[in-house]
Amino acid sequence: MRTLRFAVALLAVVVLHALGVRLVPEFARSVDLFFVLTVLSALGGDSLVGLLAGLTAGLTHDVFTAGLFALHGFADTAVGYAVARLAQRLLVERARGVLLVAAVASVVQQAILAALALTLLADPELPQPLWIAVQAASTGVLAATAFTVGRRLRSGMAARRSSRSRRLHLD
Repeated sequence: MRTLRFAVALLAVVVLHALGVRLVPEFARSVDLFFVLTVLSALGGDSLVGLLAGLTAGLTHDVFTAGLFALHGFADTAVGYAVARLAQRLLVERARGVLLVAAVASVVQQAILAALALTLLADPELPQPLWIAVQAASTGVLAATAFTVGRRLRSGMAARRSSRSRRLHLD
C-alpha cells in the first residue's frame, strides 16, 4: 500500500512539475516537488524507504532536467537516508518540525548538488544563494503543508472507521 501511495504521489509530482515549468519559467529553480516527496517519505523513519524514495524521486527528477544524469538521484538518495535516520532519533510530529527538517535538508541537497557539479562538470552552473534560500523555504512550506493535510485526512478516516465500527457493535 505504501508503494502504491508513493507511485501515485510521484505521478502527481511529475504532472505538477511539468505544469509548473510550463506556466512559470523559474519554477524549477524555486520549487523541487520531487525532493518534497523524498523528505515526506523519509520522515517515516525507515532508512530503506528513505533511500529508495530518494533514489526514485531523484532519478525521476533527473529525467526532467537537462543537467548531468543521476545528480539528483545521488543527492536525494543521500539526503533521504539522512532524513530517515534523523527521524529515527527525533520525534517530528508537528508541522514546524517538518518545515525545519525539510528546509535544512533542501540546503544540504543543494550543497551536495553543487559539490557534485564542481567535481564532475568542467563548467558547472552553480545556484545563486537567493535561489537556494527560495527553494529551501518552498520545500519547507510545501512539506509542512502536505504533512498537515495528510495527517488530517488520516485522522478523519480513522474517526469514520471508528464510528462505523461502533455502529456495527451497537446494532
